[in-house]
Amino acid sequence: MPQKTRKIPKSTKFEDALSELETLVESLENGEQSLEMSLEQFERGVSLSRFCQQSLTEAEQKVKILMDDNGDTEQALSDFEPEHSA
Repeated sequence: MPQKTRKIPKSTKFEDALSELETLVESLENGEQSLEMSLEQFERGVSLSRFCQQSLTEAEQKVKILMDDNGDTEQALSDFEPEHSA
């Protein structure tokens, strides 16, 4: 069963969060659990979705930095500090 709704740890891997989210969606689509359980799963899914979106945004920012032609990639990457708000 899903974990209680809570902040997603920064150490969570994107792939793990996405896999859990997919499992929650399948469970919700099945529709065999109580309303209370469905709401808990939905809340957890929202948190996981936000975490995944933030992870993708951070990856996109890193790619933009790496593709920048200013030649100071090392400094730009060291200035980049990802934040997970989920």
